Amino acid sequence: MLKETLSSNLMSKPPGCCICLDEFISPASLPCGHCFCLECIGEYWRISESCQCPLCMVVFPKRPQLKTIQTPQTENEIEPLKAGEIPCDVCLAKRPAVRSCLVCLASYCTTHLEPHYQKEDLGCHLLVSVAKNLEDSLCRLHGRKLERFCRSDRTCICTMCAKTEHRGHRIVSISMEAAKNKVKCDGRSS
Repeated sequence: MLKETLSSNLMSKPPGCCICLDEFISPASLPCGHCFCLECIGEYWRISESCQCPLCMVVFPKRPQLKTIQTPQTENEIEPLKAGEIPCDVCLAKRPAVRSCLVCLASYCTTHLEPHYQKEDLGCHLLVSVAKNLEDSLCRLHGRKLERFCRSDRTCICTMCAKTEHRGHRIVSISMEAAKNKVKCDGRSS
């Protein structure tokens, strides 16, 4: 009985993406016929050495054109922005952004992010969690992400700055400096 119930539950569940193990969001079909969420396969290819299907392991000599499958749910779905969400920089409907590109300095909803996963020239762009004021999080000198904090000069810097202009200074990660300052603030409020 338990085996039949388990079997029927697995069979009644709609097929999903084998990367995120969830229902498809912007499903995309590979030339081999396997289907994945567009973002899942795009990120998979971004971090792997080659463009290959995670299921059948067929290797594509160059990034293939993905066939996106429009579903009634994805065509008409306009999610209103919630408090704290960042809008897509391209949308007229101002859908919530799901990723930010550090090269384009823009944030994109699922629909407008598609070219970053489909076009080879955009495929090398660095996508990060959605960020507000992207220009403020980049080094004005090197165009790199500000990831370090120079305690000597009391400023955020990139890894290139740490090797050049701030060489020999007391440099820590931004999170370490933030944690230190949080402890100071918590101590004052007690």
